[in-house]
Amino acid sequence: MINLGLQIAKNLKIPSTIELLGDVGAGKTTLTKGIAKALKIPEEITSPSFTISKCYVAPTGTQLVHYDFYRLSDPGLMSEDLDESISDENTITIVEWAETVANILPANRIIIKITTTDDGAREVAIEGLEL
Repeated sequence: MINLGLQIAKNLKIPSTIELLGDVGAGKTTLTKGIAKALKIPEEITSPSFTISKCYVAPTGTQLVHYDFYRLSDPGLMSEDLDESISDENTITIVEWAETVANILPANRIIIKITTTDDGAREVAIEGLEL
């Protein structure tokens, strides 16, 4: 998943919005780590499950904002925060568990679906980005 994140980052335009789909443990945060690594973000990337969002800044000034709406049935003010991130011309926005904010996400977002197979392998389907 790290290597896939590296490959995805090479093909991203800034700004970009990425919706990550997959069960708990599918590799969504690991994929995000690969994107951050490609951006040369020095901080450790961790799941924002409990903080809802985390913002990282690359040496170039590009921001990577990572959201996880798993615990929220109503995002409340986080909807405004997400909308600002998506609108920022210098930001890559990554959203996990986006069902509650689907109406905010842009139609031209990248959708990455990660499925774990019975043998533990991962299958990844990507819409909206050519690799």
